[in-house]
Amino acid sequence: MAEQWTIGRLLTWTTDFLKGRGADSPRLDAEILLAAARGCKRIELYTSFDQPADDATRETFRELVRRRGEGAPVAYLVGHKEFYSMSFKVTPDVLIPRPETELLVIRLLDLVKQRSAAGSQGASPVAIADVGTGSGIVAIVAARNVPTAKVTAIDTSAAALAIARENAKTHGVAERIEWIEGDLLASLPAERRLDIVASNPPYVTAAEFDNLPLGVKNFEPRQALLAGPTGTEIIARLIAEAAPRLNPGGWLLIEISPMIEPAARKLLEANPLLETAPTIKDLAGLDRIVQARRR
Repeated sequence: MAEQWTIGRLLTWTTDFLKGRGADSPRLDAEILLAAARGCKRIELYTSFDQPADDATRETFRELVRRRGEGAPVAYLVGHKEFYSMSFKVTPDVLIPRPETELLVIRLLDLVKQRSAAGSQGASPVAIADVGTGSGIVAIVAARNVPTAKVTAIDTSAAALAIARENAKTHGVAERIEWIEGDLLASLPAERRLDIVASNPPYVTAAEFDNLPLGVKNFEPRQALLAGPTGTEIIARLIAEAAPRLNPGGWLLIEISPMIEPAARKLLEANPLLETAPTIKDLAGLDRIVQARRR
């Protein structure tokens, strides 16, 4: 009699299979995919190790594992990714949210708190722009955590904005965010002024792109990753466009690759309207967020 395919056996076999395919977290991947195939929470698998998997679950799971083995990212396979303790829909039209971007959000929220603590109770609501919003994570977290903020989310991709709007609706802030399809800040009205511009722009150099993991290079949107030969092409334009739009004391926050931090800093320092602040490091001690304040 053939050995039965229980939940535990499926997880063990799949973990070994994905490990052989070079997955960074094969056990976690297996658990997330099996929970998606079963339509249950991942934690529920731990009480079901001895239960047999039905045919429908096995068929769905087999296809997910096959695609994961070919390099497809888990987040695209299950259709969502957690960020800042919130779940966001993701598709190949948007980058998969990464923990490093939480530093951008944390700094943004800290600046809002500092602004409030400074005693500007009668001041106008803080005006925030998320440039290159993708799945909407920065704009949506800002809107959720700063109910009085005026948030603008900008992206060149109509498909990305559609995903971002859907995520905003899920989290109850769609009507509080202005959605603009456009290139950086050029589509904003000329008179528009901002207090915080936050961005996770394309910053991968052409050389870096060739060495990216296959799951990133082959599946995530190229236009959201690749900046050009130096990696600072988009950042240079963003700095030039953001500086004159910031209110005095306003902030520009840009997520970067540690490799281009010196070049990005020089661009900030060269702008006479901006006063550069210390670069924020990630948990690995790598330069991750460059920032500057409007003089």
